[in-house]
Amino acid sequence: MGQNGDIWVWIETARDGAARETGLELLGAGRALADQKAADLVGIVIGNSTEKAVRAAGLYGADRVFVVEGPEYAVYTTDAYVCALYALARKYEPAVILAGATRAGRDLAPRLACRLKTGLTADCTGVEYDGESGLVRWTRPALGGNLLAAILCPECRPQMGTVRGGVFQKAAPAPFPRAVVIREDIHVPSQRIRTEVLQFMERKMDAVRELMAARVIVAGGRGAAGPGGFEMIRELAELLGGVVGASRGAVEAGLAPRECQVGQTGITVSPDLYIACGISGAVQHLTGIARAGTVIAVNRDPKAPVFQAADYGIVGDVEEILPELTARLRSAKYTKK
Repeated sequence: MGQNGDIWVWIETARDGAARETGLELLGAGRALADQKAADLVGIVIGNSTEKAVRAAGLYGADRVFVVEGPEYAVYTTDAYVCALYALARKYEPAVILAGATRAGRDLAPRLACRLKTGLTADCTGVEYDGESGLVRWTRPALGGNLLAAILCPECRPQMGTVRGGVFQKAAPAPFPRAVVIREDIHVPSQRIRTEVLQFMERKMDAVRELMAARVIVAGGRGAAGPGGFEMIRELAELLGGVVGASRGAVEAGLAPRECQVGQTGITVSPDLYIACGISGAVQHLTGIARAGTVIAVNRDPKAPVFQAADYGIVGDVEEILPELTARLRSAKYTKK
């Protein structure tokens, strides 16, 4: 396997056939890998109505798009999608396969890796080539998030990994699709598909999507547990045109809903500005904001780990600092556009 050196990205599709954001983000990461090795970036689209996703893959950097289409792929099922991707991989022998660390990606990738008899690095927060070995270096949290592990796969191909959403920013789209579209006739008999989707139960994901797309996030931790702490955070976020985030500790304390949780066990974000209020800075949380542009930390403990990751730090109580900061921003006419 891996004879042609191509970089593959599985483009997961929504029920309406549109590409999900995580796959488009991974095209940017895949583009960087492909350019370093003068390889092709290939988008993989599987579904029953694929026009939107195929077009998006071409707009966001794919050189080629392999399309597998059929009624058995209308909704994600493990058996159908693994069979299709396995057939493609055996035929074309990619060097690297990237998938989003979504529910479907976390289900599909290990099963595919097992069939291909290769390794898989799950839940990555970094993907790049290792200068010494020339292999893909996968970075992921380990030991409960207390350290970051760099993992190489020297023996088996393809090299595979799942990457968390929000780790990479989506590239700017091209003016028109540039990819060569190749349609593969791969079908899976119904008797080989052991599960059936009976019903969809809609979840309110607006808060999650808003947090992942936000350019400004004001987040609170346990240190913002005092009277009005999170209300001040919401006020500052609104003033800056941003959204509210929270640490795991704040969520567990009932200060914020689970959808707002940022970190290894929450959502990985990459805003231009991240303001951490009363967050101590556990490794699990810092992993989730590793790709933030500017980080400002407010904490009364001058030795809090969050200051090591911050560009600017303010030592003080959240309930004293935030009202002053908000007032000065208002007086400077920094208002929500």
